Amino acid sequence: MSLGPIYRLHGEHKLQKPALIVAWLEDASSLGVRTVDYLIEGLGCREFGEILPEGFFPMAGVNVVDDVAQFPESKFYVSDESNLVIFRSNIPRTGWHGFLNAVLDVAGHDCRVSEIYTLGAMISPAAHTLPRLLISIVNQKELKEELEPFNVMTGSDFETPPGQKPTLSSYLIWLAKQRGIRGVNLWVPVPYYLVSIDDPTACKRLVYFFNSKFDLGVDFTKLDMRVAQQNDKIAGLFQRSPELEAFVRRLEAGDGLDGEESEKLAREMSEALK
Repeated sequence: MSLGPIYRLHGEHKLQKPALIVAWLEDASSLGVRTVDYLIEGLGCREFGEILPEGFFPMAGVNVVDDVAQFPESKFYVSDESNLVIFRSNIPRTGWHGFLNAVLDVAGHDCRVSEIYTLGAMISPAAHTLPRLLISIVNQKELKEELEPFNVMTGSDFETPPGQKPTLSSYLIWLAKQRGIRGVNLWVPVPYYLVSIDDPTACKRLVYFFNSKFDLGVDFTKLDMRVAQQNDKIAGLFQRSPELEAFVRRLEAGDGLDGEESEKLAREMSEALK
């Protein structure tokens, strides 16, 4: 076991310039975490190490949700067979610079990763019946050409608004560039009325990308079942409430809803799907 002042690693690995996928637990719709959890289970990834919480998370108290204590976790998983590293973590409350450099120390020094992908969801006014887009921000221009064959949008020129902090994912790939590691932020727009629930179609879009790019041989059976089950529930809701179906059809056509209509759609969709 290798022990450092900030992180701890367990065991050995047989990785050859792998990719690193990063997901934050507090992401909208939990999209990134749902995606990496599917990959961790499907690829048989094993826990490889962790960033220690001291200095990054408040230790004076522990959040309790549904009578379960919620301890901050920042863990690495690896699959030697798929040549993949996954980092699944809460967002640190303090010390972003030190925390992300610890992630990059593991990625660069201990795993020799060749590229980093961060995952995230964007709140979208679009209908759930439309295809999910995959939007990218990169830290090296040549990555745009490499991503285009996978139907990834590469024309985004997003800049952090003046006076605001960059997102943790953007900060990570900026620091990665300083170390010569290629980095990509991947974002999937999620319909606003699914953000508080789950969007398995968005999850499938990300899993499909990684499966195609790295030839992972992922089994989509369970994910397809989640998509079908959600679609069945929504179809049942529409049968009970034609008004909600009309709202979604308007979103499909690019017509917006007023505030009361949007709230009703989100509220009743949440009640039906939870």
